[in-house]
Amino acid sequence: MVFGGAKIALYLGDQLVVILRDDFEGLPYAGCWDLPGGGREGTETPLACVQRECFEELGLEVPQAAIGWHRSFVQNGVMNWFFVGHLPTACADRIVLGDEGQRWALMSDQAYIDHDTAIPIFQERLRMFLERAFDGERTPRYDAGGGDELQEEPVRRGVSPK
Repeated sequence: MVFGGAKIALYLGDQLVVILRDDFEGLPYAGCWDLPGGGREGTETPLACVQRECFEELGLEVPQAAIGWHRSFVQNGVMNWFFVGHLPTACADRIVLGDEGQRWALMSDQAYIDHDTAIPIFQERLRMFLERAFDGERTPRYDAGGGDELQEEPVRRGVSPK
């Protein structure tokens, strides 16, 4: 199956870093709030893709240890990956917006899910993650256990998704 790209819900502390897409005519979801990530380059893995995109778009390095959860989604024969990662709040001071997007912002996950101009597919994936991966006290529960129909896959140190 073809791997197309990867996105990440990247928390800085308890806030998501989001990017307001450019508003160029013909650009899909122009002027909408997006999550970091994008298309695969060459033969890179999903993890390498999302790490590169975070650096290009925000100037942030996201080590593998910061990734807590990931899942693949297949649409129209193309596999795309959705990651969730956490970095310290102080990383916001290091953000430098790249060549794409009008600006970046921090917002709560619920604000992103509820936002009128957030990209719907990523609202849905974030909502799914929050419903499946957190208990009522918002304690991370990354490993959903065997037999889960969603096939969530926790990323473990030294192992990257292929």
